[in-house]
Amino acid sequence: MRIGDLSAQTGASVRSLRYYEQQGLLTSSRSGGGHRRYTEEDIDRVRYLQRLYLAGLSSRTIAALLPWCLSTPNLDNTDAAFSRLLEEREKLSAHITELSRTRDSLDELISGNRAYRASGAC
Repeated sequence: MRIGDLSAQTGASVRSLRYYEQQGLLTSSRSGGGHRRYTEEDIDRVRYLQRLYLAGLSSRTIAALLPWCLSTPNLDNTDAAFSRLLEEREKLSAHITELSRTRDSLDELISGNRAYRASGAC
């Protein structure tokens, strides 16, 4: 199938599909005219990639996970992928904590500003 067909089947933009290929996450063959050609299996692969991106994983992390999850799935690889996903979750949790602190600081500034404005000191 051509890139437009894969896009229609998965909901991924043509630009995203080209990006996946550029990052080594998706491969295609080429027709005689140089057009990208994909297989039916690529539909599932793209959907899986979309789920990984939706989970907030970077291209680099996804590239590290794919061999464990898709190319050679076995118990050892599943354990390695599980550990990597836990690491990513811990990073995300730390980032959320930092964002919450930042929001709390901003809330304090907003509250101080409101109090100053309410005092009529403006």
